[in-house]
Order: sequence, then C-alpha cells, then structure tokens
Amino acid sequence: MNSAPGPLLAGLTARARAAAHARSPACPCGAATLADRPDGTVVRHADTVAKAHPLDATPAGLTSRLTLAARHPAILLPPLDPTPVDLHGRLVTFWPYGSPVDPGDPDAAPWEAAAALLARLHRIPAPENMPVMRGPAKAARAVARLREAGPHPAVAPVLRAWATLPPWARAEAPMPHTGTLCHGDLHLGQLVRHPAADGPWLLIDVDDLGVGVPAWDLARPAAWYACGLLPPGEWTRFLTAYQEAGGPAVPAEGDPWPALDVPARALTAQTAARAVVKAVAAGRPLDEVEQSVVDACDRMATVPPQLVQEYAK
Repeated sequence: MNSAPGPLLAGLTARARAAAHARSPACPCGAATLADRPDGTVVRHADTVAKAHPLDATPAGLTSRLTLAARHPAILLPPLDPTPVDLHGRLVTFWPYGSPVDPGDPDAAPWEAAAALLARLHRIPAPENMPVMRGPAKAARAVARLREAGPHPAVAPVLRAWATLPPWARAEAPMPHTGTLCHGDLHLGQLVRHPAADGPWLLIDVDDLGVGVPAWDLARPAAWYACGLLPPGEWTRFLTAYQEAGGPAVPAEGDPWPALDVPARALTAQTAARAVVKAVAAGRPLDEVEQSVVDACDRMATVPPQLVQEYAK
C-alpha cells in the first residue's frame, strides 16, 4: 500500500490543478507526478506544470532566471508567471506543459535542435544581475555524496579522476570567463516541444541557468561520446550544429577538445559518482553503462588531460 503524499507534493498537486483550471475552465483534467526528488518536485495537471525548486534556490536568483526565460521564449520555455510563490518553504513556479523527447526513439533525438538552442543562448548578452551557472556546484555535490556513500571499489577511481580537475571545475574557485549565459545542466531531458501543435523544441529547467563557461553545456554529450555511450555520428551532428549556429564554446573549425576537456572530465566524474551512490543505496552491482563511466574515470586519472579525446577512439 502506498503512503499518502507529503504536504509538499499534495500542496503542489492542488496548486497545479488550480492553475490549470484558471487557464482553462473546461480543463480535461488528468494529473501526474513527473518528478519527486530532493532537488525538485514536478507535477502536471492537464496543460499546466507546477515545480517546487531546490531548497537552496533563492528568490532573487530564481526570479532572475525566470525573467530571462520570459524574455527569450524562442529559446527557453517561458514560465506562466516570472514570480515564484512560496509553498511549505519551497519556491514554486508554473509552466505550460511541453512534450518531452521520446526516450524510446533514440534515432529521433533532437541533437541539432539542442545544439542550435545552446548556441543561441550562449550568444545572448548576459544581464548584470544573472547568478553564476551552477554546473560545477552540482558536480561537487554529487562527489560529496559519493564520499558519504560508504565503501565501494568504484569510489577510489572516481575520486582520483575528480582530483585531476582544476579548482574551478570542482566549485572550489570562481569559473574563468563568466560572461556567457549557460544552461548549466544540458541533456535531452531538458528539451520539450512548444505546447503549440508541432511547435519548436525549447530548453527547460532554469535552476542552473547563469553565467559561466559555455563548454560546460556541451560537456555531457562530449563525455558520453568519450565513454562510448554516444555514437560518433550523433556526437558529430550535435557538435557540427553548434558550430554552424555560431556557438562560442568551441572553435568554428579545428579541434574542440582543448575547450571541452575539463568540463567533459567533470561531467564524467559527476555521472560516475551518481551511479555509484545509486548502486550502493540499492545494494546492487553497477550495470554496464555505470561501469563504463567508472572505467572512464579510471583512465582519466592516468591519462594526461590533453589526451582525453583519445577515450573516444
């Protein structure tokens, strides 16, 4: 028997229903919990989504991010209201529902659209009040949880790989060149189709949005490619589309890896840390994909940084 939902989830569900009915009195109804994690709870009611943001979200920082999304609706899904509300001590926002990427159809993954959206985001002049992109901080939190997870043979190689990174990539020093707007947590789950019929793809999730090193936004697909988890053709599609759209994170021509090296290593360590923590919590061995990122960390600790691209060969 499932336990009753907690106050936050119950309240968020009620708020989503009220917001949906305010938008459309003839609401067809139909509710679902899209995510319920410590770093974000998301519920849907018909065409409206309500999100409770992480505990460490601040009103000023979140409002800056929401305002930016509202000003650039061709890149970021705009919120229904750029002002968050408080619910049980959590900041809550409301959004139109957009159709996500189909995980069951990898051949239809919108790599080109994701790359073009990133390039456009990276070219937007950053407002003066924008907070710092939170990618390195999230990676550091994942590694901190790994240190607390308990003994496991994969902990040591991940920590050795993490130790090879410069301080800024471990959130121990300011990021260099923080004048570029970045998404901060780019993966295909961060894209939805605009609610309009056959609308364009848009980026979602503003929690990590801010100024920083734009190569961080390319780092997860770069890391997947380097670990053998993303086929070369898909990586090439993504990288080429970003370059053709004028993205500033990598050179328009030539070797992109000098720019991608550190962020790709950081995302590999973050992914491996999360995988090990989940495996330890579940009392199970690493699966094949999880083991592949741990193996990549093991190589990272022994291969010079400038040779990280060799992992893909």
